[in-house]
Amino acid sequence: MSGEGSSAGLRLNGLLTEAGQAPLGSGQVGQFEAYLSLFVRWCARINLTSIRDEDGILSRHFVESIACARALPVGIATLLDFGSGGGFPGIPIALCRPEIAVTLAESQGKKAAFLQEAVRVLGISTKVHAQRAELLRAQFDCVTLRAVDRMAEAVTVAGGLVAPGGWLALMTTHGEMAGLQKAAGTGFSWTRIVPLPGGDQRVLALGERSVSSPV
Repeated sequence: MSGEGSSAGLRLNGLLTEAGQAPLGSGQVGQFEAYLSLFVRWCARINLTSIRDEDGILSRHFVESIACARALPVGIATLLDFGSGGGFPGIPIALCRPEIAVTLAESQGKKAAFLQEAVRVLGISTKVHAQRAELLRAQFDCVTLRAVDRMAEAVTVAGGLVAPGGWLALMTTHGEMAGLQKAAGTGFSWTRIVPLPGGDQRVLALGERSVSSPV
């Protein structure tokens, strides 16, 4: 492990500890270091995120996504990361919750190419759907959304991809939460609101789809 990589792993675990999260084990640290290195290299070529410095990426993207992964309910077997972009939170979920089969949906070609390379480099079995998520002919135990363009419209579409009894997981703010919950429709019961690290009143809103709600 390089000195730079080791430093990144130490910084990530330090940020997790500051956020009240348990540190990662050595194996996971190595995977997140590889993800960070690849992410930074690709950011020099394509617009994966407006946050370009390593510390910002670690604190804003990695820590929040790891906290999301750990807060997801048990029993989830399949998960769709809707509009995955640079892979948040889908790739951290795949790394932290290997029992979940993750699909990353990203319609922008360059970002989808990055996701495919990340899956290859990290050696994970995650699938990349390089088209619009609504073209999928499947439903999932959980669908996550984070910083998606036209978020309310995306939530309306995403709700239909959640299997009855499954979860819609919205990474948002307290101020935006009510509007997104309305966009999801009446078939969801919002019983879990989990604070996320990083300020800006960030939360993970978990809506459970009624088993009897129409498909």
